Amino acid sequence: MSSETISSEFAEEVRHAIYTRFAATGAASTVDELATALGQEPALVAAAFDRLATERHVVLDAERRILMAHPFASIPLGFSVMGPDTLWWGGCAWDSFAIPHLVPDAPEVLVATTCPNCGTAHAWTVGRDAPPAGTQVAHFLVPTAHIWDDVVHTCAHQSIFCSTDCVAEWLAHEKLEQGYTMTLDTLWRLAAHWYEGRLDTPYTRRDPQTAAAYFRSVGLDGPFWGLD
Repeated sequence: MSSETISSEFAEEVRHAIYTRFAATGAASTVDELATALGQEPALVAAAFDRLATERHVVLDAERRILMAHPFASIPLGFSVMGPDTLWWGGCAWDSFAIPHLVPDAPEVLVATTCPNCGTAHAWTVGRDAPPAGTQVAHFLVPTAHIWDDVVHTCAHQSIFCSTDCVAEWLAHEKLEQGYTMTLDTLWRLAAHWYEGRLDTPYTRRDPQTAAAYFRSVGLDGPFWGLD
């Protein structure tokens, strides 16, 4: 069954079910699980998965397993996010800081990671009221114009380092160009409302103009973010 034959209403029903389960359990839904839950044929749900991937609501592997439904991930990409009752994989620094803003029952979480350069362990209590304390910095490697060229690669390189010195050493070792470095305060502001509404239905993704306005509102600038 082709994804083009799936109605937008059914695709949204499937999207909402995927996000609801991720938020509640930290686990990704499978085609067969959702087919049973929704009382639909697996082929219909599989086609809805394909449509959602095309529309960038989810990221699938070759076997239609959900790798990411931002800010949630089903694979480890460097961050763990522990809420009052649920453990999530954070897809990246951005997504990990976003989870407490999105999930109603997790207004405060423990985000843990390690510095990609030196391996130092870091953890912060991240909540909704104010940025966490810390002198560490987040470094994003891939500009927004190329995020979806390889979104798993992109997310795996939105990391938190001990300092700008660790960023520079890591870039030199990996022979990579400088991306965008920000404080934890800026990271927290970026994450705070970016995914707003994803647990509601219906949900509409931001268009490029709205996204650009959001980036400016949280203090980002420059061509990395598609801003003049």
